[in-house]
Amino acid sequence: MPSPAGQRAPGSPGTPDPPGAPGPPGTETSLIARAQAGDVGAFERLSGAYADRLFMLLLRLLGDRGEAEDVAQEVMLRAWRGITRFRGQSSYFTWLYRIAVNEANRALEKRARRPVSAPIGADELQLPAPPADDPARQAENSELRRALGRALAGLPPALRTAIVLRDVEGLSTQQAAEIVGVSQAAFKSRLHQARLRVRAAIGDETLVTTGG
Repeated sequence: MPSPAGQRAPGSPGTPDPPGAPGPPGTETSLIARAQAGDVGAFERLSGAYADRLFMLLLRLLGDRGEAEDVAQEVMLRAWRGITRFRGQSSYFTWLYRIAVNEANRALEKRARRPVSAPIGADELQLPAPPADDPARQAENSELRRALGRALAGLPPALRTAIVLRDVEGLSTQQAAEIVGVSQAAFKSRLHQARLRVRAAIGDETLVTTGG
């Protein structure tokens, strides 16, 4: 299954589509209908609009680029096989992200008995970079990235997913809850636990010092 590139993901139904979406809502609806009728090109355009961001989500959840690439391919394959079952009860983006989260969790379960997964890389966290002429801030920011990567890697999958979707991906609580398939109250509880664990792992002082 091809994996064309894209960029951003839309919000929940009724919110504007950001850059990278396949076009106006009517265009996406048309592409879904064509894909459900067996049009591979329509599916590639529809899903490819979110491919880059989908890959970054998987990389943040799995912490391994090669594994993220493999799972991304599996996500696209499962989306293609299941496109006829998409009923529009959520946005296509939410539906696709839900598949991605489920596949990431499946991959994490398979390696649950292995050593702790590799920390998420600094580049994937995409924290604001300090001024180039401020070496002290650059070093400080780099250390925060490494600390966050280690903290996220140590979280259980459900908590890691919560904090990645909400605090790294920047999705709304409603979107994130729909993606993981829980109520907003349950999602907020997971997010709260995840934030507490991350804060405990890297220390309040680090967060305050770096402006977090």
